[in-house]
Amino acid sequence: MLYIMVNEDRPDGQAIRDATREAHLGYLERHKNIVVLAGGTLAEDGKTRTGSVFIINVPSREAADRFSAEEPFRKAGLFKTVKITRMRRGQWNPQAAPKTAEGN
Repeated sequence: MLYIMVNEDRPDGQAIRDATREAHLGYLERHKNIVVLAGGTLAEDGKTRTGSVFIINVPSREAADRFSAEEPFRKAGLFKTVKITRMRRGQWNPQAAPKTAEGN
């Protein structure tokens, strides 16, 4: 089952994000078998981090809740809001994705 997680950073969260980044990246690496897509959300300046989005493939809502609860950014208190929603796969076109992480 696919779940999408939309997380909004606290306005004062940049220090938390910076301090927890390596743990966050390690967590994603350890769970790469279920992470379909993950990335930071950005302000229109293309640089300021505003949150993050995860799409994961897990067997249950409980597994999605556990993945989110154990994610280092969330455990550190970075997120002002967390929304977890089951979704279905509709259009799937990986070739349309940008070639770089910053969207170029």
